[in-house]
Amino acid sequence: MNARVPAEVFPPGEFLREELEAREWSQQELADILDRPPRLVSEIIAGKRAITPETAKGLADAFGMSPDYWMNLESQYQLSKIKQPNDKVARKARLYEKFPVREMLRRGWIRTSENIDVLEQRFCAFFSIPDMSAEPELCHSAKKTHATMDVTPLQLAWLFRVKAMATQQVAPAYSRSKLLAALDKLKQLTLSPEEVRHVPRILAEAGVRFVLVEPMAGSKIDGACFWLEDDKPVIGMTLRFDRIDNFWFVLRHEIEHVLREDGKADNEAVIDTDVGEDQGELPECERLANTAGAEFCVPSAELENFIARVQPYFSEEKVLRFAQRINVHPGLVVGQLQRRMGRHDFLRKHQVKVRALVVPSADADGWGSFTE
Repeated sequence: MNARVPAEVFPPGEFLREELEAREWSQQELADILDRPPRLVSEIIAGKRAITPETAKGLADAFGMSPDYWMNLESQYQLSKIKQPNDKVARKARLYEKFPVREMLRRGWIRTSENIDVLEQRFCAFFSIPDMSAEPELCHSAKKTHATMDVTPLQLAWLFRVKAMATQQVAPAYSRSKLLAALDKLKQLTLSPEEVRHVPRILAEAGVRFVLVEPMAGSKIDGACFWLEDDKPVIGMTLRFDRIDNFWFVLRHEIEHVLREDGKADNEAVIDTDVGEDQGELPECERLANTAGAEFCVPSAELENFIARVQPYFSEEKVLRFAQRINVHPGLVVGQLQRRMGRHDFLRKHQVKVRALVVPSADADGWGSFTE
């Protein structure tokens, strides 16, 4: 049952005056009883002073009532003085519950505004929704811990930022045959970290839009693949782990999604993190993408042969010679061996950083310099 709201709320002083009249007490007499100055009683009756918890306790003892009675009278009176209801706080709270507002404002993805109507409109435009009651949708196939888990607000914001940047890119029509041919060009780049700077150009020549956006803390995204207008593939990456082996593994993983056209015909969210780790049951498209990533970094037949010949003594010298023979950077071999051995500290010094090498040549947002 809804609580009844009186048409008019009186100040507590009115009730105090009635209690004094009923007992034929003067204000001075009540002040004496309370051991408080007469001015306090006079100002409460005149509505110039609010009833504090201490005063409420004294009045309750004097009149044989509950302190809550007097505090409730004061609370109701103070609330009644707010003439116009203001839903700005409730609307902002709903906005913060639905989207990572603070981080999106910090990155400049949304321009701030004191006007809640304008702010809501800007978030609706960013997520391509008609109003705040609608849920954003984006067809994509990406890398997430649980394939069936709903996309989080952090992940969704990241994906829509990638989409906005990719939409602005001008690229030739996508060609699957050109992307397959591009794999050989990309493979030749794996020997030297500096060569990652050519990746955006090679993908663009095949009609693939490539975007780098710094991840939000807690989003756990490594990369994503989705389609614009059904025929324009987009690969987004976070470079969450700045290691040469992770870069190439994730990139090849996403290229496999493009080649298989994962996410093109449906709206299912398929996102993974911890790429290459043992995550139990995975959808077939993810298993195939992981296999493609691992095979690209180090051919499985070569890796199995190397392991069979040298285990359990994987010396640095042997690893370096093996990497040289198959013509890849040692970091790629180290990454695969770490996963097989369950030792992420093994020869870690060879997993060089590549983020600073690829960001300048790519359509990128983040890492201390957010774009508008």
